[in-house]
Amino acid sequence: MTAQFNDTIIASTDAAQMAEFYIDLLEAAEQPSWGPFHNISIGGGVLLQFAAPPMQFPAQHYAYLLDDAHFDRAYALIRARGIEHWADPQRQLSGQLNHEHGGRGVYLLDPSGHYLELITRPYL
Repeated sequence: MTAQFNDTIIASTDAAQMAEFYIDLLEAAEQPSWGPFHNISIGGGVLLQFAAPPMQFPAQHYAYLLDDAHFDRAYALIRARGIEHWADPQRQLSGQLNHEHGGRGVYLLDPSGHYLELITRPYL
């Protein structure tokens, strides 16, 4: 069997808020929560678990591949909520999209300060 990605814990300043943010943006499914974890699932059965760690944490980068229609809905949500976003990871091209790799992409920060990238075409 080829290895498949199953789950990850995303450090969160407010786990419940993070779960709701990702449910809205990624159109994810809420899953049962336990212990310190607020859980959601995305495509391929991947479980995202949000929890507040007992220490400071560095910002991470998470990229999500969306189809064009989902990207349109996510970008409309970003704009409607006034979420700051950029066309580039250096955050120089504010309020813009990129058109790299034959698709579209956008960068933003989630409520805990992690860098999110939404793309419509994979890099490979």
